[in-house]
Amino acid sequence: MDFPRIIISALRGGSGKTILSIGIIAAWRRLGKSIAPFKKGPDYIDSGWLSLAADRPCYNLDTFLCSKTRVLQSFSAHTSPEDVAVIEGNRGLFDGIDLEGRTSTAELAKLLNVPVVLSLNCTKATRTVAAVVSGCIHFDPDVTISGVILNHVAGSRHERILRKNIEYYCGIPVLGAVPKLSWQDFPERHMGLVPIFESIWAKDSVDAAAEIAQTHLDLDRIANIGSDPVFKMESSGAGSSENRQKRNLGRQKPKAILQKPKPKIGILKDAAFQFYYPENIDALSLQGGEPIFISPLKSKTIPRIDALYIGGGFPETHAKELAKNVTFKDRLRSWAEDGLPIYAECGGLMYLAQELILDGKSYAMAGVLPIGLGFSKKPEGHGYTVVKVDSKNPYFKVGTEIKGHEFHYSRVLRWDGNDRDMVFSMKRGTGFHNRRDGVCYKNVLATFTHIHALGTPSWARAMVRNAIFYQRTKR
Repeated sequence: MDFPRIIISALRGGSGKTILSIGIIAAWRRLGKSIAPFKKGPDYIDSGWLSLAADRPCYNLDTFLCSKTRVLQSFSAHTSPEDVAVIEGNRGLFDGIDLEGRTSTAELAKLLNVPVVLSLNCTKATRTVAAVVSGCIHFDPDVTISGVILNHVAGSRHERILRKNIEYYCGIPVLGAVPKLSWQDFPERHMGLVPIFESIWAKDSVDAAAEIAQTHLDLDRIANIGSDPVFKMESSGAGSSENRQKRNLGRQKPKAILQKPKPKIGILKDAAFQFYYPENIDALSLQGGEPIFISPLKSKTIPRIDALYIGGGFPETHAKELAKNVTFKDRLRSWAEDGLPIYAECGGLMYLAQELILDGKSYAMAGVLPIGLGFSKKPEGHGYTVVKVDSKNPYFKVGTEIKGHEFHYSRVLRWDGNDRDMVFSMKRGTGFHNRRDGVCYKNVLATFTHIHALGTPSWARAMVRNAIFYQRTKR
């Protein structure tokens, strides 16, 4: 666990930490560094950009979705001594789900023993910024804030005043100052940046972020902070034999369900369906499945598969193209009726519906479930979820409690089923309808709740087990 590491955090969301994280990663890669990217919290879009900048998968670290042990395992398993680990925080540094700040970026920094670099939006402020930084330093002395980056700086005089005050009153270095930019390479949609699948200029944007970092940040000094020998897991007690054993668990493959030939797990992945945690795909492979990526935007039909996983995304932005691909939809609906195991999250649920209604126009979806969906200007569901499995289904045991998250603008306009067709009761969150979620039909389970495979390991086992059964009985 002895490798350089930093967390880029901020006082709130929208302070520029994502662009700074992308820029630092891309700039360091230009200098020949190997970067292990991570995103704190439930997120797909920022993770996609970080992955593009680092040219390797970005893994999510979330102590609500997963246990602290699992988070340590993931951090250890996906970083080598040759890497620099760059973690982008979420929201404000101390923002969590309760008074104690559980699940906050600050708590993650303490768990992983990582120095924090704060991105500060300095619009129309000078000395007050130093007061705010000083407050953060003293709010939790166990969190080490090792430097700040000034953002939205109005000019050289503004920067000079900010630097003097922060370094004098806070005793930490200013690691760079980014001026107000007259252009915007990273337009926002919903929660964060535009998904990279929808950005033909994505590589140019990453290059632009790298130029910003190289021009305006002290990259060497940031690297030295991340390499400080104080910040090793051993110094926080993680060097004990017990913790070494826990970390090693993260490198061990779970016992796979052996089957020859391997069951083929179809995964819809393209610009419409792109929200997948790498851990979820990895878990299917580690359990003995063979992931097969399919695009309903490009393919007219579905290859032979033994199960199907449809993740989230923005099918509404591609509703016209999805509706036109009748052959694909007909095959999917036919196989669902035949008992094909299908697990769908959010955008996947939307695709399995009968129709999406956008601006008064109806677009026919796969028609597997008797659902009609419209869209709101504000999120219908947003945040962490906790669901209790209270009805039989092909994927989870009755009585299981599942932690996940939801974020969707889609709302139910028509639901021709009833509450008995849903297998989740909501203990936290909005869900699908009437404080319930998890629409179940034959071997189909569709839900607005996204899960993380490290926090819900039974999911991948169930997917592969169902795929094997279907393979044996239907092929």
